[in-house]
Amino acid sequence: MPKVTFVNWDVSVEVQPGTTILEAAEKVEERGVKVGHSCGGVCACSTCHVYVREGLPTVEEPSEREEDILDKAFDVRPQSRLGCQVEVGNKDLVVEVSQESVKAWYDENPAARHEAEARGEDLRK
Repeated sequence: MPKVTFVNWDVSVEVQPGTTILEAAEKVEERGVKVGHSCGGVCACSTCHVYVREGLPTVEEPSEREEDILDKAFDVRPQSRLGCQVEVGNKDLVVEVSQESVKAWYDENPAARHEAEARGEDLRK
């Protein structure tokens, strides 16, 4: 089974092919992985913006809709993708979650943000 590694937290998860990066992140959220998804993962916002650092050639090309949404994202790079749109194939992926997405996650989970701030955690991780 392929795995997705989230380098921000050095966490990996094995997933079935066809699982999105966002779904993989939700499986390991309790281990610190934070990927925003304000629209619920329907390609209507850019809060699940990630960088596919390894394995990008093994996934489908972005749709025109995804490219349009990425135009609204911050710090877009050649390996930028929306976590809700990238389905894992048969190969492992290494993903970096954008600071924009981590911030969005904390905005969506204010209680967790307040707890992390009280502990002095770096919220940009």
